[in-house]
Amino acid sequence: MSRRRRGRDVNGVVVLDKPRGMSSNDAVQRVKRMYSARKVGHTGSLDPLATGVLPLCLGDATKFSQYLLTSDKTYVATLRLGVSTDSGDSDGRILEQRAVGDMPRERIEEALDDFRGDIEQVPSMFSAVKHQGKPLYKLARQGIEIEREARPVTIYRNEIVDFTDDRLTLEVHCSKGTYVRTIAHDLGEQLGCGAHVEALRRTTAGPYREDDLVTFDEMSRMAELGRLDEALQPVATAVGQWPTVELAGAPAFYLKQGQPVLVPHAPTEGWVRLYEQENNDGRFIGVGEILGDGRVAPRRLIV
Repeated sequence: MSRRRRGRDVNGVVVLDKPRGMSSNDAVQRVKRMYSARKVGHTGSLDPLATGVLPLCLGDATKFSQYLLTSDKTYVATLRLGVSTDSGDSDGRILEQRAVGDMPRERIEEALDDFRGDIEQVPSMFSAVKHQGKPLYKLARQGIEIEREARPVTIYRNEIVDFTDDRLTLEVHCSKGTYVRTIAHDLGEQLGCGAHVEALRRTTAGPYREDDLVTFDEMSRMAELGRLDEALQPVATAVGQWPTVELAGAPAFYLKQGQPVLVPHAPTEGWVRLYEQENNDGRFIGVGEILGDGRVAPRRLIV
């Protein structure tokens, strides 16, 4: 006999401003306790060092977490030049210190050209990438280092925000799977002085921005007032960057049975949010994909 999962049914997305020093899994467990929720999951981990946008999916929203996991991200990273660490960030052990000297900004700008566009990146040993089912960072903590294959990533934007003495702040807009710590390490080596990430903040993840953020302190105050659910973003916001398709009557019926349907004025390609019209009100029922013949095929539904 299967056990019924304990907790209450709560559906939505908490766009958490993750504090420094907390793991993404610890953030998940804390939110789960606060809501007494049956199911909570994150959409791509943030290092304990990092702060900022960490979308946490509750209930039905977990069905769409994969689309947030594969979405683009933006980070603001402060690098310390002249110091290399084994992890590529300030939580790691210092390996080498080198003089930065009078580093011209133009030299950094020139070096950054190699960290824009489609590039290949070797994941850090202190990453969550798995080797034979085990995260690399666990192997690294045991003093084990293995050869890693380079992975293709896309850096849409990599710009200098500030450069003062040995501190360099970058804004990086990138595809999923990009490691800013690896950019810091590789850039430092290219500059000949070494570098690591001293501070890291994620400012966007898919459709979510810093304006959407809520802190644990704010959530605690809302909970005291019995208004914690107000911290939840609607489930549909997890795919908020996609266009909307509205259905009613027979098309809605057949689509909910798993069949592709023709919908007037639907987009001609790509992924869409699906809404069923009921009593002049639209209800989010999932996501679909436009097929080559123009029909809308259901891909993930809430029915």
